[in-house]
Amino acid sequence: MGYIHVTDRHGKTHNLEAVEGWRVMEIIREHGLPIEAVCGGACECATCHVYVAPEWQEKLFPAREDEEDMLDELPEISQTSRLSCQIIWSQELNGLQLTLAGG
Repeated sequence: MGYIHVTDRHGKTHNLEAVEGWRVMEIIREHGLPIEAVCGGACECATCHVYVAPEWQEKLFPAREDEEDMLDELPEISQTSRLSCQIIWSQELNGLQLTLAGG
């Protein structure tokens, strides 16, 4: 077990226990934070959009083309935008910091 640190849309940071092999979107949803994740992790809706802290960006696998296509459809993204359904948590990501996007 490890943790991810998620800042919600009101600026409050939540320390969430993470499970090896789970999608970050599933971890966020399991802890009751407001993330839609309408497609359930199929990379088809972008409702699990997050901003990854810059210092963590290089530690993630690069976004695949389908993820980039979904992000391109959003009205507001940043260089650290990712879909949390496409980030699989592992011990290497213990302490991952991100912020929920949108509202």
